[in-house]
Amino acid sequence: MTLDEKIEYSINLLRKSEEMALRMDPENGFYLAFSGGKDSQALYHLAVQGGVKFKAHMNLTSVDPPEVIRFVKKNYPDVELIKPRMSIYEMAKKKGCLPTRLVRWCCEEFKEMSGAGKVTLIGIRKSESTNRKKRNEIETGDRKFSGTFDQWSEHQEKMVTCVGGKDKILVSPILYWTEKDVWDYLKRMHIPYCELYDKGYKRIGCIMCPMSNYKQNVREMKDFPHVGKNWRKTIEWLIENKWKDKPLLQDPDMALKWWISKKSFKEFYADEVMQQKLEFKD
Repeated sequence: MTLDEKIEYSINLLRKSEEMALRMDPENGFYLAFSGGKDSQALYHLAVQGGVKFKAHMNLTSVDPPEVIRFVKKNYPDVELIKPRMSIYEMAKKKGCLPTRLVRWCCEEFKEMSGAGKVTLIGIRKSESTNRKKRNEIETGDRKFSGTFDQWSEHQEKMVTCVGGKDKILVSPILYWTEKDVWDYLKRMHIPYCELYDKGYKRIGCIMCPMSNYKQNVREMKDFPHVGKNWRKTIEWLIENKWKDKPLLQDPDMALKWWISKKSFKEFYADEVMQQKLEFKD
């Protein structure tokens, strides 16, 4: 499909699904999940272009880039900024562990809980990752349903009842877009974007996100030193209060280095600690 065809398809999906959004939230319509990044910007402006009713929300995590928050406040003053009930560092202390790729409680606690009982618009794209290739344009939050709008229509009455007031329906209007499509759309519409992209950032989500690679985390520790310091303090607290039975995680600097390495601890220990011992013997 050309970009024009994708825009038309996305807007049609928004318009077709607006009825159920208004049924679940007559006052606000869609719950649009906004991050300040390019994908959520495209999603926001498609909703405006399509003339559908929505309210945009941005869930803060306490590790959001200051540039992103300033950008959103200036360019999207209508977006509701939702402050977390506790910082991500306090949440790590409560859970007794750091968020990782495999135990990614951060998204669950700070992002995915919002929009319950509503139709939520999200800006995911199939081309982003292997997992997202499996996603569909309409899903329930618990994935009991995952398919196209036409498939949804066949089961709509049953599924809306199933969702009730706790779960949510997820709609992904830009699911079939590429990264180039997103940038071409923003440029065509003369939409300003966050300055971090011009500084080489490919994604501008949470600082030191568990899903970022090692190189990205090292850069972010340099660009946002307060976040690295806060994580080190958190690790010190965990060592003192939660990790007393983990003898290999008693050095906060080593623990922080392991966390940002994105390696399993077994792999990290073999690569770093055992290698140091061999070098010391030499």
